[in-house]
Amino acid sequence: MGFAVGLMNFVVFGLSHQSADVALREQVALRPEVVGDALSSIQEVLSLEEAAILSTCNRTEIYASGNQASCADLKRWLSQYCKLSEAHLSDAYFLQGADAIAHMMRVAAGLDSLVLGEPQILGQLKDAYHYAQREGALGRELHQVFQQVFSTAKRIRSETAIGKNPVSVAYAAVSLAQQIFADLSECHVLVLGAGDTANLVAKYLNDKRVARISVANRTLSRAQELADEVGGRAMLLGEISQIMHEVDIVISSTASQLPIVGKGTIESALKKRRHNPMLLIDIAVPRDIEPEVAGLDDAYLYTVDDLARVVESNQQSRVEEVAEAQAIIESQVDEFMARARARESVSGISAYRQQAELWRDELLEKARIQLANGRPPEQVMEQMARGLTNKLLHIPTRNLQQMKESDLLRLTEELFQLPVNDEKSND
Repeated sequence: MGFAVGLMNFVVFGLSHQSADVALREQVALRPEVVGDALSSIQEVLSLEEAAILSTCNRTEIYASGNQASCADLKRWLSQYCKLSEAHLSDAYFLQGADAIAHMMRVAAGLDSLVLGEPQILGQLKDAYHYAQREGALGRELHQVFQQVFSTAKRIRSETAIGKNPVSVAYAAVSLAQQIFADLSECHVLVLGAGDTANLVAKYLNDKRVARISVANRTLSRAQELADEVGGRAMLLGEISQIMHEVDIVISSTASQLPIVGKGTIESALKKRRHNPMLLIDIAVPRDIEPEVAGLDDAYLYTVDDLARVVESNQQSRVEEVAEAQAIIESQVDEFMARARARESVSGISAYRQQAELWRDELLEKARIQLANGRPPEQVMEQMARGLTNKLLHIPTRNLQQMKESDLLRLTEELFQLPVNDEKSND
């Protein structure tokens, strides 16, 4: 399969915060440790030559190349793998060829993110690339696409102000806390998790000079490492119920597949707090905090979807950069596809020349045999010339006869420098 042809078979299938709520996104979210199994499954079930999977709190996307998979194929696989009805995936998007590549570039540059221009998504895309590479699911075509996507995202970052003044989901969470608690310097904040997002949350909180920061994680050493950076206290996730009544704000971002903060824990904490309000911001997918907590008096629960309204004002300065970034993407897609077509053209010409040489050698060998058998040289030469002409022109002539588009016919006349048949000259 040629490279340009392969790119036309390149597809993106997925769900994001723009097409699915957090309840659905958490059902299709794939933990890093299962991505390898998912890649093996999708390649085997759909006979895909190449595949990669991106799964974050805001999107799950499948990138595939080679044997073209339809939207229905991918929808069926994802529903079966995640054990949910295909009807739930009715709003999934499906893009092909240049449109799919442009979408990946928008994602990598943060143009399709909940927080416009956020930088974390590029790192997550690079992780998806490395997972696919590690599992042997990354071939020549996907490699080329990813490299072009990374290069374009880097160019957008350097040539536009889309990433100026860091804004992220973590920043949005801290901004929300600041809006609800006017003075964070009097607040005790509990950060659940010690990954990249949790790290940002803790650092933003430290910049706001909160009174106390506690960091809880499944692994104590990672919690301690982050707590040391912000002058906080480290603990295991299993210990949080012991201090929950002391906490004013909980910001959670773990990779747990099940909620780690239940309604009962918050209900008990509120009683001990004599119903002083608590703010809980759950930016994990799947969610860390049971949704039922939102029904408790004095507990104010926000999810990652709620942050969209909070960050709107923070993004206005970046909106005007979108048009410039989009122009870069369009030019990069055009150049990338043009280079792919050029490579395909060179490959096609080489293949045709090889085929012509095989025909020539075949007919030349027949001619030698006929001459050795005493056939007149003039007849042998005439038969060989006629045979070679027929082999070279049979398929192109047949295809030209089926062409209705005048542009293609004019191109053929130009390519072979044929005399133009101007019907008007016969009038």
